[in-house]
Amino acid sequence: MGNNPGARFIRWGGENSAEAEIRRALPEVYPRLWRFCLVLAGRRDAAEDLAQATCLRAIEKSAGYTPGTHVDRWLFVMARRIWLNELRAGTVRRGAGLVPVEDAEIAEEKPSTETNILAREVLSAMGALPEAQRETAHLVYVEGYAYREAAEMLDIPIGTVMSRLAAARRSLNERLGPKETSA
Repeated sequence: MGNNPGARFIRWGGENSAEAEIRRALPEVYPRLWRFCLVLAGRRDAAEDLAQATCLRAIEKSAGYTPGTHVDRWLFVMARRIWLNELRAGTVRRGAGLVPVEDAEIAEEKPSTETNILAREVLSAMGALPEAQRETAHLVYVEGYAYREAAEMLDIPIGTVMSRLAAARRSLNERLGPKETSA
């Protein structure tokens, strides 16, 4: 099972092909699901709880999944719905934004000092975005979903996706754009 907490969800056999497909996909999708949960929840512990709740709900509700379709998209939508329901119910105690920048994991194996600095600046700027822009930017720019796919996952019009991304780009450009230097 290694370091992937999602792998523990595949130990039990599935009763139907949908459940079996979900269980097979979880170990591969779990790191991306957890990252999306972190974008939503803002804290590592809350992201872990949300990702695990999503995995359990996916197995419980496997009859609602159509085999052969995108398991990852189905899980992301489910995670977002669970998160919104928890927010509405007042059961989530929110942190002050995304994971603290100093705790962020950089993907590069041996990042240079420049890469570390840039990554921390980008993470900080992303964390400052409003939640709607942050989750939309994550789905499109980090996860690589098409605008149409992100719109379907977020249950919003494609024009809203485009507006959120434009606003996010403006905000990120203001924070990360070329710095004026004094001579």
